[in-house]
Amino acid sequence: MRPKNIILVRHGQSIGNVDKSHYALTPDYRLQLTDVGMDQAIQAGKVISDLVRNESVYAYYSPWIRTKQTFGCIHEQMPNKIVRALEDPRLREQDWGHYKEVEFLAKENANRKEYGKFYFRLQDGESGADVYDRISSFMETLHRDFQKPDYPENSLIVTHGVTLMIFCMRWFHWSVEEFEQYRNPHNGQVIVLGRDESRQYRITSKLGRTTSSTPSTSPV
Repeated sequence: MRPKNIILVRHGQSIGNVDKSHYALTPDYRLQLTDVGMDQAIQAGKVISDLVRNESVYAYYSPWIRTKQTFGCIHEQMPNKIVRALEDPRLREQDWGHYKEVEFLAKENANRKEYGKFYFRLQDGESGADVYDRISSFMETLHRDFQKPDYPENSLIVTHGVTLMIFCMRWFHWSVEEFEQYRNPHNGQVIVLGRDESRQYRITSKLGRTTSSTPSTSPV
């Protein structure tokens, strides 16, 4: 049974979001939430709890520290609603490579914007296209889970900015050009893919983008 809602959450603010020098000292996957990020995650949990009411939730989350912390805060707000939680490495953020100095990160990001964020391959890291491939694999797992007769009424995916947007790209069959027009969600932002009367999923949350558009729908 396909879920009523697919709820996507970007992790709360991390120490790397406020001070890029951490990327030169700490592996990306170990970056933790700030106090602000913890509050954002708690608020996300309250929003999701209000959305699902008394319905059940199947959660998937990235194994990186900031996403695990975000999921932990969400779980605390709705402990009896999440009936199963699965850590999945395919939901990790786009890999920016190993330790990087602030100046190098700035240059790399400028080159990425000029070249195109989907195809540009980061040094020692991934391109957006690489993330697309592993999200496609994750989606196969997701659809197999949907076929289980006791699948919960809602899905929750706690992940990262680029990964979240590429999930939407893959789900709604956006072109590369369409994907390039969207901005990443804010830290702690909740994006809801809700099923409408025609049983299609529609993004019911606001996504930032550089041009105006009508809401996305999908027959998937």
